[in-house]
Amino acid sequence: MGKEIMMQPTTTMVMLPQTEWEGMKSDLQELKELVRVKSSEELNAQWIESTEARKLLGVSQKTWQGYRDNRIIPFVQVGRKIYVKRGDLNKFMQDHYINSK
Repeated sequence: MGKEIMMQPTTTMVMLPQTEWEGMKSDLQELKELVRVKSSEELNAQWIESTEARKLLGVSQKTWQGYRDNRIIPFVQVGRKIYVKRGDLNKFMQDHYINSK
């Protein structure tokens, strides 16, 4: 058996003019913000089942039924299954937010 040679990783340095570096930094910040917004939009567009929604809100089955009966939170019913968008639950919570004094 021959000896294994451990290769050290090499570091390559690149020099850029300051203006180019600033432009790249700005572009990266914009991309980071776009990814954050897109992730947030995708999360808010997720459909979740009624049982999970009720648990997230911390309400009883009767209260949850009342929310649906009174159209307080938008929902979709497919057969016996109820679905709500996570964003609608977030909006409901935000609309009922009570600030401290």
